[in-house]
Amino acid sequence: MEISTVRRRVQETIDRARRAAAERRQRTDDAARQYDLFLDQVAVPMFKQVASVLKAGGYPFGVMTPGGSVRLTSEKTADDYVELSLDTAGEEPVVMGHSRHSRGRRVREIERPIGVGPVSALTEEQVLDFLMLELEPFVEK
Repeated sequence: MEISTVRRRVQETIDRARRAAAERRQRTDDAARQYDLFLDQVAVPMFKQVASVLKAGGYPFGVMTPGGSVRLTSEKTADDYVELSLDTAGEEPVVMGHSRHSRGRRVREIERPIGVGPVSALTEEQVLDFLMLELEPFVEK
């Protein structure tokens, strides 16, 4: 094979990789801006509402907002929580839900995406659905 052909193919690969990386950085930046709005306008208020209802029902939970996430934490066991965060490690940024619940030695950890599509398309209903599903182990007697 001619060196010129190899050189051209290598250069095309480098250019394609650089374009893809620039596009991925742009998607991540856009998603981060959308996620900040989502946290402020949708997720944090919904988590606070749920925590308020849980407290009124005798389940002490608090809301924390550590480093770009929102977390509903049991006030009885700090290791038990439900949280949302932005995962930018994949090809497309996605809001991930994560929950951890322990009972004795058994620990249940779940991590899954919340909704599909761009961060800006996530709704209060999707956040509430996630919270209701993940709270079941915390409130069962």
